[in-house]
Amino acid sequence: MAEQLWGGRFSKSTNEMINEFQASIQFDKRMYHEDIAGSMAHAKMLAKCGIISDEDCSKITDGLQNILEQIEHGDFDFSIDLEDIHMNIEKRLTETIGEAGGRLHTARSRNDQVALDTHMYVRRETAAVQKLILDLQTAFVATAKKYSDTIMPGYTHLQRAQPILFSHHMMAYFSMLSRDFSRFKGVYERCDIMPLGAGALAGTTFPINRQMVADELNFSAVYANSLDAVSDRDYIMEFLSAASILMVHLSRISEEIIFWCSREFSFVELDDAHCTGSSMMPQKKNPDVSELVRGKTGRVIGHLMAMLSTVKGLPLAYNKDLQEDKEGLFDTIDTVKFSLAVYAQLIRGMKVNKENMLKAVQEDFSNATDLADYLVKKGMPFRSAHAVSGKAVHYCIEHNKWLEDLTMDEFKSLSDLFSEDIHEAIKAQTCVDNRNSYGGTSPKQVQMQFELAQNILNNEQQQLSLYK
Repeated sequence: MAEQLWGGRFSKSTNEMINEFQASIQFDKRMYHEDIAGSMAHAKMLAKCGIISDEDCSKITDGLQNILEQIEHGDFDFSIDLEDIHMNIEKRLTETIGEAGGRLHTARSRNDQVALDTHMYVRRETAAVQKLILDLQTAFVATAKKYSDTIMPGYTHLQRAQPILFSHHMMAYFSMLSRDFSRFKGVYERCDIMPLGAGALAGTTFPINRQMVADELNFSAVYANSLDAVSDRDYIMEFLSAASILMVHLSRISEEIIFWCSREFSFVELDDAHCTGSSMMPQKKNPDVSELVRGKTGRVIGHLMAMLSTVKGLPLAYNKDLQEDKEGLFDTIDTVKFSLAVYAQLIRGMKVNKENMLKAVQEDFSNATDLADYLVKKGMPFRSAHAVSGKAVHYCIEHNKWLEDLTMDEFKSLSDLFSEDIHEAIKAQTCVDNRNSYGGTSPKQVQMQFELAQNILNNEQQQLSLYK
């Protein structure tokens, strides 16, 4: 069993089962890059402040660089007895360079060290998620433009409601993702605060320069309160919250795509590369990507609930409970990144069946509102027009007709305000074209959404370029 770096106070080794129970190296080893970068910055600061010698700083930096290369080449054996990534690296460093390695931990605790690593890791992964969001937004815009003139039924209560452009529907998801990008921007800002130098909870007696470390690691701010620095997990909860909302958005489009590619709808055809078949039924083409994303959404939401529950009863400052912040976080990061990446491919590869979408609009009563609006424009109060339109729908159902099939005499029997232009007024294309209010589904308004989307994408790209 490896000698614990904190074992001086103890007369008995930790039970092997307890070692395994409390160890986090199985999952926090993915933060090796952040841990080494943080230690290098810390060593430089200690030397600059005269706390360790320049010679020791050089040995530490070279030793850490060698360890980084070993890990990246798969030549580093992590030990569960050393609990976590911090202890594993420090132990190897001390074995490699000797006494100088033991000076690295001067003026810091694992409490502020793990906080630093996690801040840096979440900051980096937040930027990666935002980049993937931008790519998926671009995919939605490209698909919307590709099928910009396609008319489909818009739904409420999963009942056909009013004709809309398919491009308008796609741009709704673009808008959702824009808010997701903005939420992660806020997460990034809360990650971008440097906790190292807070010590275990109360700071340190050494004359350190925390701002120097922050500058070295490209942090925009430094925690002003040491208790807050080691116990703050708000940025993790925010990441999990933003990730949960993002996954809910992906789950919603998943639900629609699952419907749309079914035989009952036949609105879209997914690329074979994004589907699987059945081991028993040769005709099957299953929308596995959409189903998996819908299923994984619950897992991500669960990680948010777990983190909120973990933190809700913790007194200041650090408690071992906070080690539970990482597994759910890491799984969420992996899940969100993979879901975004595969969805961008799916949206780009999706084929839209224009004819089936238009047929669905023509064989329903989604133009009933337009019939009522027609009467309002002729001078009838809307409530009265609504009633007339409802009677027209009832009449059509009884006589196995659609509104477009009614003769002029049948329209006149419902209201004398109807004239020959009613048939043009309730055509699907007219219904779409006339919804020209700001944000509506008319081609003109959708074109404006495309222009707005390009501005948003440019701003998001600019935001990503500002990250250090």
